[in-house]
Amino acid sequence: MGAALFDRFADWTADADAVLGYSIRDLCLNDPRSELALTSFTQPALFVVNAMTFRARIEDGAAPPDFVAGHSLGEYNALLAAGVFDFKTGVALVKRRGALMGEVSGGGMAAVIGLPPDRIQAVLESSAEGSRLDVANFNSFDQTVIAGPKDAIAAVKPDFEAAGARAFIPLKVSAPFHSRYMKAPQAEFAGFLQDFTFAPPQIPVVANATAARYEPDRLRDTLASQIGSPVRWLDSMLFLLDQGVTDFVETGPGSVLSKLIAQIRKTR
Repeated sequence: MGAALFDRFADWTADADAVLGYSIRDLCLNDPRSELALTSFTQPALFVVNAMTFRARIEDGAAPPDFVAGHSLGEYNALLAAGVFDFKTGVALVKRRGALMGEVSGGGMAAVIGLPPDRIQAVLESSAEGSRLDVANFNSFDQTVIAGPKDAIAAVKPDFEAAGARAFIPLKVSAPFHSRYMKAPQAEFAGFLQDFTFAPPQIPVVANATAARYEPDRLRDTLASQIGSPVRWLDSMLFLLDQGVTDFVETGPGSVLSKLIAQIRKTR
């Protein structure tokens, strides 16, 4: 991941190394200490490669976007693209975010495929163990991710299957991200953000936590709340469609988000 970018953007590669205290190139390309799967390392790696990918796109002549949005960690890349902070600040933010979120363990997440979001909520409310679980990602009309204790996730699987879910897929994650179990990291990160100065977005940024534009005077609160709030990706994409957006471009490795917006538009 990022193999073609580190030499091209040697300035940012050096900046990332200085902030992180290790070689981002070595982590992404070699992972010599098997750290890349740990969220404290995954998050900076994703941020750096996403940022370089967007920079390459703009330098290669692509038109600036009219709106930006990012899924979970990707929201930091959206804020960078909108000029809210510079690259080194972004690396520092995601380094701390990843470290704090990495301190939470003992939980998990699972993707539920084939049921609409309101049905997901109903199953959780009716299940004996559902009260211990939260919806973490509203990804599309057809895909929702739940989070919480691993035993509770295992216990509700039969309930979702009985409700007609096509698939119930435990995710390879180290913690129940974007749930009530992340409130302690959220509170600590909120304090960390007070040491930074942010600029108003130069491009509208759609927030995961609100599925609406970032408000400049609530930027810190919105950014902190993202850690313990569900990623409202479905509503964010519907918001953009309501603004008349017709072209969506995924900037970064993979095509997961492109597939989600295709599903959302087709269903709508």
